Amino acid sequence: MSRDHDPPRVPQRRLVLKGAALAAGALAGGPASAGAAPLPPQPEPPPFVNPLVRQRADPHIHRHSDGGYYFTATVPEYDRIVLRRSRTLGGLATAAESVIWTRHTTGVMGAHIWAPELHRIGGKWYVYFASAPAESVWDIRIWVLENAHQDPFAGTWAERGQVRTAWETFSLDATTFTHRGSRYLAWAQHEPGMENNTALWLSRMANPWTLTGPQIRLSTPEFDWECVGYRVNEGPAVLARNGRLFLSYSASATDHHYCMGLLTVDADADLMDPANWSKSPSPVFTSSDTTGQYGPGHNCFTVADDGLTDVLVYHARPYREITGDPLNDPNRHTRVQRLGWHRDGTPDFGAPVPDAAPVSDSVKESA
Repeated sequence: MSRDHDPPRVPQRRLVLKGAALAAGALAGGPASAGAAPLPPQPEPPPFVNPLVRQRADPHIHRHSDGGYYFTATVPEYDRIVLRRSRTLGGLATAAESVIWTRHTTGVMGAHIWAPELHRIGGKWYVYFASAPAESVWDIRIWVLENAHQDPFAGTWAERGQVRTAWETFSLDATTFTHRGSRYLAWAQHEPGMENNTALWLSRMANPWTLTGPQIRLSTPEFDWECVGYRVNEGPAVLARNGRLFLSYSASATDHHYCMGLLTVDADADLMDPANWSKSPSPVFTSSDTTGQYGPGHNCFTVADDGLTDVLVYHARPYREITGDPLNDPNRHTRVQRLGWHRDGTPDFGAPVPDAAPVSDSVKESA
């Protein structure tokens, strides 16, 4: 998830890696598989009431094979990992929330618990998240939890350890997906010697916590809209559709400049060749004065209760101006809205929808 602090010893920030699990080329618990024909027009799903979950940033929703929606996100205290479950997408708003893991009081995994994602891999549950040692809070890295129980609210969450990348540098926002029989990890990280905070990276995986083979850079901040406040590409989320894979990501500082970009690759291409990926020169999702939503980003994708309608999940604030450090402002609320499609088969993100439920002054004043 985005952080508006440079770590003190390296010119970097955080990355956002948002993931969607794609099983055999299909987005697990999400929209249709790569190569599939476009879906015919679908009836409108029931209207969503936004914000869906207040004060939960970097949201990740996994629709499991049991039909349930599983939700996790960053909490404003940055100290724990929470989980909700509901039979309906809208039901996540009032679903009971359980703490499944809490930060260490000393040592690794002791600070800045950010951007958890829940994935089901090989009959086990995994949570990917970012954290830092309690004694060195900007040395942020990617970590993995594992639970062998069929119910992620039960059993024991074992700490599988750090995902080791090519460098010991600022890294976060990992997401995982499968495509054509291979499992991949996408994440954000600072590359030594680069004039950026974080770029987006991709690697194959030997198992859910181990990378294998080369690690390729998919994107680095280059356009003006990616470099406001900080030079950031982060929070990747993967969607397979219409013979292509789309990787959305977030850019710039986490205030009202925060926005989303899009990478695209042909489903038949080698994902590990950076030349096969194309990058939109313009942001695909930005703040809106019209709807009163600011800094939309760190998204994922799911489907509505009908199992067909594509849904964009993201966070945004209901006001433009922030007093003090954006990291200390808790009001990045989780929101959902229908994801549209252009005639050429590319996603149409539209604009952030207005709040259906007013955000009270008491919530805003808690910042």
